[in-house]
Amino acid sequence: MDIEEYFERIGYKNSGNKLDLDTLTKVLQHQMRTVPFENLNMHCGEAMELSLEAVFDQIVRKNRGGWCLQVNHLLYWALTKMGFETTMLGGYVYIVPVSKYSSEMIHLIVQVTISGKNYIVDAAYGGSYQMWEPLELASGKDQPQVPAIFRLTEEHGTWYLDQIRREQYVPNQEFVNSELLEKNKYRKIYSFTLEPRTIEDFKYANTYLQTSSSSVFVNTSFCSLQTSEGVCCLIGSTIANRKFSYKDNVDLVEFKNVREEEIEDILKTTFGVSLERKFVPKNGNISFTI
Repeated sequence: MDIEEYFERIGYKNSGNKLDLDTLTKVLQHQMRTVPFENLNMHCGEAMELSLEAVFDQIVRKNRGGWCLQVNHLLYWALTKMGFETTMLGGYVYIVPVSKYSSEMIHLIVQVTISGKNYIVDAAYGGSYQMWEPLELASGKDQPQVPAIFRLTEEHGTWYLDQIRREQYVPNQEFVNSELLEKNKYRKIYSFTLEPRTIEDFKYANTYLQTSSSSVFVNTSFCSLQTSEGVCCLIGSTIANRKFSYKDNVDLVEFKNVREEEIEDILKTTFGVSLERKFVPKNGNISFTI
């Protein structure tokens, strides 16, 4: 595995390679705009592999994406390889329908320490919940970014990541009440502790998310990519686009249902993804939102 291959995959020109916040931000942004957050393997009859070698082959050599256990694993490897001081952390995702955090650690997060300050980086939450810049590990501090205002809060050793969102305008009236549309202005995202983890700690989650009938990944096919203006998602057979701040404190959200025979071309042109096997889109009762 070659770091230069990774840089080429994400389109990052490694000039100077200073181990500072600016470099960290650029790597995060290049990866999130070139590597989709997606679970398409599962809906092509293939497994979501956990090993770094398999992840590197899928994302870097095959120009694919992956879910957090893959995409953030690759980010962790790249930042460590570059010389950053990194720590792998585990998160518990907030599940909106039941108003609680997951009982199992199912989200991989990366902590980076620069000049004594700690930052959280995450290139694989997808949709409009994706951070565009590293978040300083500071409790109660509002951190405005292009997608939203992010806030980290610490309570008794547990950290909580929340998001304060803008208003939204949906011109497609039939989608105003869609389950695909995020309804909460204040959105809980996930919790985590600062206990160091290894990829082995996520073996159970990797199996559970691919096999459990209650897993959103089993019930819904999903592909999400950040753009220069917002985010584009393919959720089942629906394309969803969000343009951040298209008007003052308002996001534009547009939906379009597409035919199954159109999806292969959409994946290639919009997300840069070419699949080796037949893809069967799925939009079940448990859905992602944008």
